Amino acid sequence: MSQTLTLDSAPSSDAATAASPGGDHPGAHPRESLATLAIGAIGVVFGDIGTSPLYALKESFIGAHPLTVDPAHIYGVLSLMFWTMTLVVTIKYVFVILRADNKGEGGSLALMALIGRKLGEGGSVRWLSAITTMGLVATALFYGDAIITPAVSVLSAVEGLQVAAPGAARYVLPIAITIIVGLFAIQSRGTAAVGRLFGPVMVVYFLVLAVLGGIQIAQAPQVLAALNPLYAVNFFLLDPALAFLALGSVVLAVTGAEALYADMGHFGRRAISLAWLWCAFPCLLINYLGQSALLLRQPAAVENPFFLMAPEALRLPLVVLATLATIIASQAVISGAYSVTQQAIQLGFLPRLAIRHTSEKAAGQIYVPLVNWLLLALVILLVMGFRSSGALAAAYGIAVTGTMFITACMTGVLTIRVWKWPRLAAGLLTAVFLVVDGAYFASNATKVPDGGWFPLLVAGICFFVLTTWARGRQIMRERLAEDSMPFELFLASVPNRVKRVAGTSVFLAASAEGIPPALLHNLKHNHVLHERVVVLTMVTEAVPHVAPAARAGITDLGHGFYRMVVRLGFMDEADLPAELARESRAGGPFRPMETSWFLSRQTLIASNRPGRGSGMAIWREAFFAWMVRNASSAMQFFHLPTNRVIELGSQLEI
Repeated sequence: MSQTLTLDSAPSSDAATAASPGGDHPGAHPRESLATLAIGAIGVVFGDIGTSPLYALKESFIGAHPLTVDPAHIYGVLSLMFWTMTLVVTIKYVFVILRADNKGEGGSLALMALIGRKLGEGGSVRWLSAITTMGLVATALFYGDAIITPAVSVLSAVEGLQVAAPGAARYVLPIAITIIVGLFAIQSRGTAAVGRLFGPVMVVYFLVLAVLGGIQIAQAPQVLAALNPLYAVNFFLLDPALAFLALGSVVLAVTGAEALYADMGHFGRRAISLAWLWCAFPCLLINYLGQSALLLRQPAAVENPFFLMAPEALRLPLVVLATLATIIASQAVISGAYSVTQQAIQLGFLPRLAIRHTSEKAAGQIYVPLVNWLLLALVILLVMGFRSSGALAAAYGIAVTGTMFITACMTGVLTIRVWKWPRLAAGLLTAVFLVVDGAYFASNATKVPDGGWFPLLVAGICFFVLTTWARGRQIMRERLAEDSMPFELFLASVPNRVKRVAGTSVFLAASAEGIPPALLHNLKHNHVLHERVVVLTMVTEAVPHVAPAARAGITDLGHGFYRMVVRLGFMDEADLPAELARESRAGGPFRPMETSWFLSRQTLIASNRPGRGSGMAIWREAFFAWMVRNASSAMQFFHLPTNRVIELGSQLEI
C-alpha cells in the first residue's frame, strides 16, 4: 500500500511498509564507529531523559500530591523509579521496540507504516484504520510534548539560581524566556555546528550526575536497598491512593524514552542501546540514589535535591551545565518536531509547508519556519502562564504516558500479527506493557485539571488538523476522479486532432490513472499539445527512503505521451526536476529550458447540497478549503523552476 502525493491530490490515510525485527538497517545511519555513534546518541537521544533528575524526584514529594519525606516513602518512590526505567526504557524500548525498524527508521509514524503494509499484504485490512488512528494520536501527543519539554526543562535548570544565588530568584522567568527565544531564533541557521558539541557536553553532564550521586551514596549507603522491588510493593500497601497518584510524578523519570525509538534512524539500534546501558542508565540511577540518600539525611533538601547535592561553591557552575543540558534536550525535541512534520506532509496528513534544508550534507537537518514560530509562541505562553517547573510538571506526564500507552498497543499488534510470535508470549509481554503504561497514564489523568488539559488540547487540535487534511484530500481525489477522462479514450480521439508544438510538457497527476485536470484545461484553452507529454505522479511509499535507481517507472502510452511514476520514501526530498534529470527512457533526456511544468490549482467550494455529502461537516470542509488556500507553493515544495511553471485554476465542489 502506498501514498500518492501531488499538487492535485494527496494520499489516503493508510500508510504502511513491511516489518522486519532485527538490527540496524544498512545505510540507515552514518557510517561511523559504534563509539562515535553512541556519543552522538548521548547528546541527542538522551537529552530529554537526562534532564529528568532536575525535577522528577522533587515533584514526587512536593508536587500536586505531596508525600511525607520519610524512609518508607523515599525508598518506595526510588524503587518505583528504578523499576520504571528498567521495565519501560530497558526492556520495552531497548530490547523490544528498537527491533521494530522501518528500514532503519523509527517513531510513531514509521511504526504505523511498518505495521500497516504487512497487515495489508496479509489481508488484515480491518486493523489498518485502528493502527492509523493510533499512529496519528501518538503524533498529535508528540506535538504537545514538543511544546512542554523546552518550557519545563529550561525552567527547571534556571530555577537552580534560587538555590545558588537566592537574590537572583526574580530573574528566573526573564532568563528562561531569553534562553528559549534565543534557542528558537537560531534554528534557521542549522544545528550542525552546535550538534557536534552535544555529545561531549552531555557526556560531561552525565558524569557529573554520577559523581554528585556517588558522593551522597557514600554518606548513606543504605539507600541501595531501595532497588529491591519489595519497597515499591510496600509503598502501595502503606498508602495505596498516594502511591497511585505518585506514579504521575515517578513517570517523569522516563520522559524522553520515546526518543530512543524516534531517533533510531540517526544512530542505529546498537549505538542507542550501548549509550543507554553503559552511560545514561547507570548515571541516572546513581543520581537518583544520591538525591534519595540526601533526603534520608536532610529531609528539608526536598526543596531542590538536585542542586543541593552539590557543594555551595559549585552550585552556580552546575546551574550553567544543567542549563546547557536542557537547551540540548529542547533542541532534540524541536528538531524532532520538524522531522515529524516532514513525514506527516509526505504521508499526506498535513498540507505542504515551507521546508528549508540547513545542511548540504545531511538531508535530515531541516527547518520548518511555521512550526518553529508556533512552538516558540506556545512555549512562551506556557512559561508565563505556569511560571514554575513544578506547575508545568503537572502538564508534562499526560502526553508522555499517552504516547507510551499507544506504542504498547501498536507493539502488541506488531508482535502478534507481523512478527508472528507465539500468542501466549506476545500476549503476556503486551499485557505487562499495557498494565504498566496504563497505570501511569491513569495516574496522570488525575492531573488534567492542574495543567494536564494543555497537552490534551494541543493533541486534540493536531489530531483534528491531521485527519481533516487526510479526509479532505481523499474527497478531492474522489471528486476529480468523477470528472476524469480515461486515458485510452483520450489517446484514441484527441492527439491527432490538435496541433503539436516543440518541447516537453510535464503535468502533475493525482493518480496513475486518468487524465490530470491541468492537461484538460490546457487543451481546452490553448488547443495545442507539446511533442512530448509526460504525466507525472509522485507516490510516497511507506518506507523512509527509496534508492534513486529504483524511484522512477516509465510507461510509453504512444502518440508522444508517457506516464512517469516517481516513488519516494516518506523522508526523501520531493525534488521532481532532479528525478526527471535522471531519466532518458521517456523519449530521451529532458532539457530544463525546453520543459514546461503544468500545475492545477483548485479553488474549493464547500457544498451542502443534498446527495453531495462528503462525510465531513460543512464547517470542517470550510477549514480544509482554508488549509488548501494557505498551503505552501507547489513550486517551492517540489523544487520546480519558477520560470517554467504554468498554473491552471479551476473550481471544485466538495
